Amino acid sequence: IQVGKVKIGGDAPVSVQSMCSTDTRDATATIEQISQLEAAGCEVIRVAVPDDEAAGVLPKIKAAMTVPLIADIHFDHRLALKAAKVVDCVRINPGNIGAWWKVEEVIKAVNDHGIPIRVGVNGGSLERDLLDKYGWPSPEALAESALNAVHALEDVGFTNMKVSLKASDVHHAIDAYWLFAHQSDYPLHIGITEAGTAMTGAVKSTMGLGYLLSQGIGDTLRVSLAADPVEEVKVGF
Repeated sequence: IQVGKVKIGGDAPVSVQSMCSTDTRDATATIEQISQLEAAGCEVIRVAVPDDEAAGVLPKIKAAMTVPLIADIHFDHRLALKAAKVVDCVRINPGNIGAWWKVEEVIKAVNDHGIPIRVGVNGGSLERDLLDKYGWPSPEALAESALNAVHALEDVGFTNMKVSLKASDVHHAIDAYWLFAHQSDYPLHIGITEAGTAMTGAVKSTMGLGYLLSQGIGDTLRVSLAADPVEEVKVGF
């Protein structure tokens, strides 16, 4: 797939991402952090879009950066519709976006603007029926959730996507990605969520992401640290 000027998947190099820790509504602070991330070599940058005010400053942020911009959307699909007009990719979690018609509206919006979706599944927001089936956010539950989302999107003709299955436990994340990768060929965004502080998170991410990459699993990655996002980029490379 193509996220702005960055190819993800296939024979493309693994790209390193990060996410701004600023309040997106503070465009000045966010642009400043983005410039620091770009200087560190970050290849794709994600920002949270929690409300209309944040969505409203996306054009200003996008105009000030050179790398692709991803909008992180939770719960309110209308924010995805606004973001799709500006950004290079929209991240949604089908488990928390609500009714299917809302997802279909997001699909139409990204199709209209020729951008992909990142289907982001994580242990903290699994569908109730999968939690009931497996009893906990197991790797099998994460993989099934992601596959269900992918198949639902395929059923309406949408294939322009990458997928992430994040867990904070290294072994659970590895197992979830492995299960999915052996059942689907979509590009994978890999990461260990809530990995920890700079040192702890670096070690956990190195173990988890290093193993996945050694198995040929992973097309783009983010190291999640409770630290300056620039540190995420350094560890990612």
